[in-house]
This record gives sequence, structure tokens and C-alpha cells, in this order.
Amino acid sequence: MPDLIAGRIHVVTQPASHTDIRTDGWIGRLPAPVRPYALLARLDRPIGTWLLFLPGVWGILLPAGVEPRERMRLIVLFGIGSIVMRAAGCVVNDMWDRDIDRMVARTAGRPLASGALRMREAGLFLLALLLIGFNILMCLNPLSRVLGASSLLLVGLYPLAKRVTWWPQLVMGFTFGFGAPLGYAAAADHLDLAQAALYAATIMWQLGFDTIYGFQDMEDDARIGVKSTSRLMASQARGFVGACYVIALAALATAAALSHQGWGFWVTLPLPAALLAWQVARLDEHDAPQCLRLFRFNRETGLAVALVLLAGLMTR
Repeated sequence: MPDLIAGRIHVVTQPASHTDIRTDGWIGRLPAPVRPYALLARLDRPIGTWLLFLPGVWGILLPAGVEPRERMRLIVLFGIGSIVMRAAGCVVNDMWDRDIDRMVARTAGRPLASGALRMREAGLFLLALLLIGFNILMCLNPLSRVLGASSLLLVGLYPLAKRVTWWPQLVMGFTFGFGAPLGYAAAADHLDLAQAALYAATIMWQLGFDTIYGFQDMEDDARIGVKSTSRLMASQARGFVGACYVIALAALATAAALSHQGWGFWVTLPLPAALLAWQVARLDEHDAPQCLRLFRFNRETGLAVALVLLAGLMTR
């Protein structure tokens, strides 16, 4: 089908029966030269920014003894940083995957896969994003700067994971969940077992919802030989995702106990637990649109966890 994203006409050979690319709304009103950069940064789909941002908020809310104004300052910085670094991660991912993306219906319209942007243009855009991210990182304490810089290794390796392992969604969990230890370090200026438990909760939560996300591409992935946790666990989808979510809740409870959360945490914990259980109950690995809806619903789930941590903080 013809794609006129940036004024360059090209043909996508795969049928676009299901895609999460959005070219309507405010994205469609952007100037034509700017539009492919916005799509490359996934600004049309802010859910990824939320899922990167929320673990950072969890980490900021978990430790005791932090001034409210400092917590708010960090949350604002992490919000801006999440937009920038999620965009940078998407650029790296699409640079790695441009040839694979051309063969997958859902991703064939991405700017690099479709030819709307060239590699040189994407590289310069990535450099600009990393410079902005570096300046945000300099607003944090030295421990956070070290952690933030080290996370770039995970960002670079994640797109490679699907080529060498059946567990790329687990690698994604380590990558997108890195905001949890980073937020904790920024707020508390140290790392401890409570932070480690929170990171484990984040990794398992993200392993679960990214497996749901991957169910959208199973046929294309099998055809072109891309490995995924979704393909590996397709025959036991609900059981696997449910197990991930149970472990995530157990790790979150462990983090709360180690950090001496107040009674408000325990009273409100059933809320995110119910939201996670609802996802498992509604999961159908053969229904791609439903999988996308459940994946996106994790913004509300993550916000519920933030509310639980805030309740625990206020009742210490």
C-alpha cells in the first residue's frame, strides 16, 4: 500500500491488517519533514513512555526520608527523561530491526523500514536525543549518573536479543525496568535490598506485558525466524503471563516490607493485583487487537502501583 509519511512514495509489500502506528491526530498535522521523526520516536504512541516512566516513579516513591519537593523535582526530571530516552531506544531498535520490520505487517510502515528516513538521518536524531538525556542525567546525584550511563548498554543490546535468545521480552524487562533502581538511587542516594526487590517486580511485570504485546507478531516472527518469549509460551499464554504477574506482586510486597511501608500500602495492594488478574482473564493470544489493548492497559496498572506506594509512604 502507498505510504506518503514524508513525501517519499514507496510500497509496503506486507498487508497492513494490523498496525499500532498512528498517523492521524496531532501527528498528522505536523510538517511533512518532521512527521517521520515523530513516528520514529513513537510520539504517536505514548504508552511506551508511560511504561518507562512509571518504574522510575515507583523507585522515587519507595525510600523514606526524602523531601516532598525533591521527590517532585525527580518525578519531573524522570518524566522528561522518559520521553527522550524512550525515543532514543526506539531509534536504536529500528536501526537494528529495519530489515526485519519490512517483513512484519505491524511494523512495515515504520520510518526506517519504509524508507521515509535514512540511517544517517536517524543517527543524527539519536545523537541529539542522547545529548538531551545526558543533560538531564547531570541534574541527578553521582550514583544515578553512573547507573544512567550503564543503562545505555541494555538499550543497545535489547534489539539483538531476539536474534540470539527466546527471551527478548526478559531483556526488555531489564531495560525498560531500569527506571526503578535509577529512581531509587536518585531519591535515596544508595542501593539496597528493597531497591533490588522493586527492580525484580518491575522486570517480571514487564516480562508479562511485553509477552502479551509480542503475541501480535507470532505469525510474522515464525515466518522470518525471529525468536520471542511470546512464541515460546504461546501454548500456555495465560499461565505464563499469570505467573509473571504473581511473582511481580510478591517482589513488590517484599520491597514494601524491606522499606517499611505503612499500612496504606497493604490496604491498596489489591487494586493493582485485580488489574493484573483482569488482564490474564481477558488474554487471547490469537486476538492481536485485544493483546494491544491489554498491553496499553498497563499504564493504568502502573499508575495503580504508584498509588499503592504513595499510600504506603503517607502512612509510614
